[in-house]
Amino acid sequence: MSDMKIEDYLAQGGKLSNPSNVPARYRAELMRLMATFVDSELAGAAGFADVINAGPGIKERIAAAKIVLEKTDNADKVLTIMGDFGANTAKYATHHPWTDRLARDADIGTARNDADMRLAVFNYPLEGWADAVVMNLLMGLAVGVQLDEFARVSYAPLADAFRAIAPVEARHAELATEGLERLDDAPLQASVDYWWPRVAASFGKDISTRASQLQAFGLRHSTNAELREEWEATAAQALENLGLNAPKG
Repeated sequence: MSDMKIEDYLAQGGKLSNPSNVPARYRAELMRLMATFVDSELAGAAGFADVINAGPGIKERIAAAKIVLEKTDNADKVLTIMGDFGANTAKYATHHPWTDRLARDADIGTARNDADMRLAVFNYPLEGWADAVVMNLLMGLAVGVQLDEFARVSYAPLADAFRAIAPVEARHAELATEGLERLDDAPLQASVDYWWPRVAASFGKDISTRASQLQAFGLRHSTNAELREEWEATAAQALENLGLNAPKG
């Protein structure tokens, strides 16, 4: 790499492993990616924590508590890497009220703000146990698709962290499936119809002004549209197995 520009090295599939080797623009995009994941995990855990005691049985409450614990731990794994780049890890968990939510009928698309990088879907409130489990299934499957992508990022320590996180998040989607199988008499389709477009929006816009730069840095390999289409197929099949329908259009 000594005779090659670092941008060319990354464009050819090179990997970085130390903050001292990271160009400023790359660092900014890497920090944005990590902050989005950490903030989404913290906000997701905070929202799900509020419905633990709505679980219809002990096993359901244990599963919900386990999800909250593991999402918080997953956030910590990535936050530790952010600390290598100067993030204030000691105060990060308290710098934003993670339980904050918008009105249920709000429509913010993919909007986020710089103080809180959670995906837009985590700004919407859960309405009871069944609704929370539906959201957990759809978003859990989305996270699975996104982690497959993130496990290939060019910053090796982060790729390693995402590979360790992936099976934990996959189990959360499995727990949601198991939970919905026990709720077959609940009005679940309305929750599916509500959460489907909001989870779909978490993949971002089809046309991204940053896409080519992210690909050149090795921080992205697939397009937003490709990842969303993969999720749509996986989620539609999961819903069909439960006797539910993916919304059209």
